Amino acid sequence: MTLHIELPETIARQARDLAAREHITVDSLIAAALTAQLDHAPHRPTIAERAARVDWQRVDEILARVPDAPPVEGDER
Repeated sequence: MTLHIELPETIARQARDLAAREHITVDSLIAAALTAQLDHAPHRPTIAERAARVDWQRVDEILARVPDAPPVEGDER
């Protein structure tokens, strides 16, 4: 199977560097990483299960402490 993916350049560079250090292809590195994620997926709670455990009142309390200030230049996104 062939997949086309787009990665941020920083991640692609790290993947190339790690693959070179490990003497494997980037394809093999990505396949191994994906395999590890898929192997552990059945044991992790879903996002919906995790969201159901959130104490939203506590989240609101924490966010209320964040100062209301404009973003630092360059962090507008």
